Amino acid sequence: MWDPATYLRYRDERSRPFEDLLARVPAEQPRTVVDLGCGPGTLTATLAARWPDSRIVGLDSSPEMIARAATLDVPVTFEVADLRDWHPEPHTDVLVSNAALQWVPDHRELLTRWAAQLPAGAWMAIQVPGNFAAPSHRALREVAGLAAWRAELAPFQREAPVAEPADYAESLVAAGCAVDAWETTYVHLLEARPDADHPVLTWMEGTALRPVRATLDAAGWSAFRAALGVRLAEAYPVRQGQVYFPFRRIFVVARVDASAQENL
Repeated sequence: MWDPATYLRYRDERSRPFEDLLARVPAEQPRTVVDLGCGPGTLTATLAARWPDSRIVGLDSSPEMIARAATLDVPVTFEVADLRDWHPEPHTDVLVSNAALQWVPDHRELLTRWAAQLPAGAWMAIQVPGNFAAPSHRALREVAGLAAWRAELAPFQREAPVAEPADYAESLVAAGCAVDAWETTYVHLLEARPDADHPVLTWMEGTALRPVRATLDAAGWSAFRAALGVRLAEAYPVRQGQVYFPFRRIFVVARVDASAQENL
């Protein structure tokens, strides 16, 4: 279960990669724009502002996220859907997926499939977190590997759920796309209040810790959270009242080429 309020605690930090991604998509008058993994819809709403004459669709597998998105007063169609089963309609000219595909095993195959199904000239814009080797995720795997939680949490431990930028580029070039791939490390300065939990723990509650919380009972979750908090405080010390939290992200923008599309 996703908690929109928890996810939106760091709204500004989570929105910047989306903005940087879309800045590299020069589509002018797309017929339909689809946001796969739209979450609470706040970023999807910016697509409607950018392309006011386009049909904007936001899809997410979480009913809680879609329910939150549906409360927005924006010209966007929000629907519950599993992106693994999604197929683009013939008039889908822009496909966006921001921080969602890391949850989908073998998603490079999905990208190849979408490239073959999108109309010639369509744009794909993908962003995934590339921080799974960071101290935060190493600490998460270490605590999940302790005897108290190993059996329950083993299925959720993923050391490398995303590929490198060059790997995504290779897959999409082979699928007939023109590709722009890059990575950026953002250094988020997170406020650390003496009366609050460690901010990296709070950040992770919105995403990476979601399957852990859904699996453990209340007592187990409380103990796990406390153990992880200790390790995060060691890995990310508080300086000048804040925590410096580097976060690497991977970006791919691909355009389906008309001549290449004919050969697929």
